[in-house]
Amino acid sequence: MSDDGRERRPGATRRRGEELVRAIHEAAIEELLAVGVDRMTMEGIARRAATAKTSLYRRWSSTEEILIDAFLRVFPQEEPSPSSDDLRGDLVRALRMMRDWMTTVGARAVAEVVTARDRNPGLVEAVYARVFGKRGGGFTQTVLRHYVAHGAIAPARLTPVVLDIGEALVVKYRMDHSELPDDAYIDAVVDHAILPALGPPPGGD
Repeated sequence: MSDDGRERRPGATRRRGEELVRAIHEAAIEELLAVGVDRMTMEGIARRAATAKTSLYRRWSSTEEILIDAFLRVFPQEEPSPSSDDLRGDLVRALRMMRDWMTTVGARAVAEVVTARDRNPGLVEAVYARVFGKRGGGFTQTVLRHYVAHGAIAPARLTPVVLDIGEALVVKYRMDHSELPDDAYIDAVVDHAILPALGPPPGGD
């Protein structure tokens, strides 16, 4: 029996610390995909995680707070070359990371939230600020801002179009073809869209 008097799910074991937090994060994502963000409850997450509801309230005040933490766990972090000397390679790796992540349950869960901004604007804003923002904006944005910080790209080059073009083309490809792009297409996005849009490096005009 759990510490709030409920029967534990058969086969459940008592977990603590990071193991319990991970189980709750996974349960929150499963609950989101099963019932939708508007119908999520702390009870539903606790049931899926096979833990007491009090375990959730000790760490989070709402289902939205659990989701933010869960998204931060599953959203990948691009790590550009420390020496900032392989812009093309870093951009290619970033878009391949994005493509591969798009096949995951975590990506489906994030998309479920951010594509419904009109219903949950506060939650979507929190995802952008506390998940994407904490990860440097995500994927090619992380790379481009890294190179700007190291003087390899002029700050004025990072227009909204340049920051979004790589990810936008990957998403468009999936919508048009009902599948994710292969490596050759991603290479072409970098070579024929992002790099030309950036123009020559500082001092290279």
